[in-house]
Formats: sequence, structure tokens, C-alpha cells
Amino acid sequence: MGRQSFYNKVQSTSMSQAYRNACEDAAEEHGHEQGYSGQINATNGYSDRTSHFKASGLSLSDYIDKYENDYDNQACGICIKEAKSNTNKIQSVVKHEVFKGTRKWELVYVVTLFSGYPIAVKDNKADAVAVARKHTESTRQRTSVHIERKLVGSNSRVATIEYKGSTNEQQGTYVFFGLARC
Repeated sequence: MGRQSFYNKVQSTSMSQAYRNACEDAAEEHGHEQGYSGQINATNGYSDRTSHFKASGLSLSDYIDKYENDYDNQACGICIKEAKSNTNKIQSVVKHEVFKGTRKWELVYVVTLFSGYPIAVKDNKADAVAVARKHTESTRQRTSVHIERKLVGSNSRVATIEYKGSTNEQQGTYVFFGLARC
């Protein structure tokens, strides 16, 4: 088992999210190799070293050269550019869907597992019970049949809510470095 140095520069809304994104990217690109990929995904978390970096007066590359070996299997994180969050009081926009004409509803019978996961939808109770019995007999799982109303012939969406960003909102830039098992 050896150690390999890594360096990741990530943009995100926070350092913790940036670390998670860097680990996911490293696992996708290098695999996880049972914790021995030699990349950031082989570390056991991160340590925020931003204030220590700023107090040191060193350039980023000099700081990394000096402290890269100091943390055993933990990533060192430095915030290069602070994220600016959305300060708007209302941070979403609602778009209402308008129905024209009348709505038609029909009754349906939904077969569900005991956990509530639906496995079939039938037009009549007898067919739904038959599906439920067959499933229960073959898997030994408890099932149930529920009656529900279903909107026919149109979209059931009544509103769409979208995120409303701020003009000064921006992601931060974070650097992670260290040694990881390989």
C-alpha cells in the first residue's frame, strides 16, 4: 500500500458539496478500487485549511508543497473564491397550468406492495385482486388493492416551480490536495 498525491479544483456552492462532487468525479474516472484509487475518493473526509493558508502568506503552490504530506488520508481544502448565495426573499417562480374545458375522472384499482410501491393498475377490482393474489403467491409478499381516482386524457400537472437565481449569485472555487492510498 502506497500513497499518491492528488489535486482537485472544483466549483460549487459550498466546500462540503465541492468535496462530494470531487469524490464522485474521481470514483467515476478512476474507480474506487476498494478505497485505494490514489485519488480524493480514497480519503476519509477533508479539513478546511482556508484560514491557515491565508495566514501563512504563501502562494497556493508553495502551500501545497509544504503541507501536502501533513494529513494522513485526509484531503486539505482551501477556498480560493467565496460562493455568493441567493439573497432574494423569494427564490422560486410558479407557473400555473390552466385547464380548458371539463375534467374527466375514472376510478382505477392500484395493486401495491405492503411498503406502498405500486406494481399494477387495473380498471376493475377483480383483475386487480387476481394480479395481487398471483404476486403474493409467487413472492410470498403481502399486497393490497386500493381504489383511486385518475385524471383522464390530460396532463395532471397544475403548476411548475422553478428556481429564481440572483444576479450576484455565484459558485465558489475550492482546491483539495493531499495524499491518498493507492
